[in-house]
Amino acid sequence: MAAHFEIHVNDVARAKRFYGDVLGWRFAAMDEAGGDEIEYHLVDADGIGDGHALTGGLMRRMGDGPAPGGPIRGCTLTFAVADVDATYAKALENGGAEALPPTDYPGIGRAAYCEDGEGNVFGIITTAGER
Repeated sequence: MAAHFEIHVNDVARAKRFYGDVLGWRFAAMDEAGGDEIEYHLVDADGIGDGHALTGGLMRRMGDGPAPGGPIRGCTLTFAVADVDATYAKALENGGAEALPPTDYPGIGRAAYCEDGEGNVFGIITTAGER
């Protein structure tokens, strides 16, 4: 494993639906090592998961969640998508909120940031070569 990320949420079922619908992620409950007690779910997606350099997990938050619309805390994860505008619209349709609308960055691509409805902000990008 080269890198691993975790997304902490208050409502695991809701967050799994959100990321499943918006980014096409699938989840597998991690039952070993106490994973069932903290509702830990491993992410399985294109380029993420077992056999990839990047692995990820989604788990129940241990404490109060951040205030909606508050400043970004921790790191921001940005995921490559085929169409930033379509993915951004899908995020809003699935209960997400705008953090930064789709914007063109010359020589880089088109990117946006969304809140996931759980107080987390994530980025999406379609690189200039992919558009």
